[in-house]
Amino acid sequence: MDIGLFWTGIACGFSVSIPLGPIGILCIQRTVNRNWKSGIISGLGVATADAVYGFVAGFGLSIIIDFIRTYEMYFKLVALFVLVLLGIYIFRSNPTKQIRDYQRRGSSHLQDFLTMFLVTLSNPLSVFVFMAIFTSYSIVLQFSHPLEALLIIGGIFSGGTLWWITITGLANTFRHKFTINTLYWANRIIGLAVIILGVVLFLYLQSKRF
Repeated sequence: MDIGLFWTGIACGFSVSIPLGPIGILCIQRTVNRNWKSGIISGLGVATADAVYGFVAGFGLSIIIDFIRTYEMYFKLVALFVLVLLGIYIFRSNPTKQIRDYQRRGSSHLQDFLTMFLVTLSNPLSVFVFMAIFTSYSIVLQFSHPLEALLIIGGIFSGGTLWWITITGLANTFRHKFTINTLYWANRIIGLAVIILGVVLFLYLQSKRF
């Protein structure tokens, strides 16, 4: 068993997670408006989706990759639509009401996980990023070597999780310093940022050919 494969997977997962796009901003917003646990679970949804795409890229599942390429436009439109809706929701949200609702009912961690998992999964860019990374590392997963594949995929998930624990932990450190008025304006800035970054990401992906 080559434990080095696990560390390689961690490096891959960490590298894919570091760019702080609209998904990262959403995880930070949930940490600030709710709590660290909500931010971490949202990040776990992202890390799980990345592990799925790492699996697809590593095994070179041509049928799935061809499907993604064929319906790439629809994936992009779904991702844009969801991000814009989330951005509008955050922009219009009332932090006072959110805090009261959270104190009264708590938050649905399953919802936190699933929304970020589906948003990340709707972005086909990840699978091609992993293909490029695996090519640079000369990584080819094989069904005949399941333990090696498990180490790589497990490393990808662990690397992504480590990043989200770190970034949401930093956000959680400062969340108690935010006043209601600060949260009010932060929601509007974050909401606009998510919408703008979602549109920019869509236009960027449109300019690329995988």
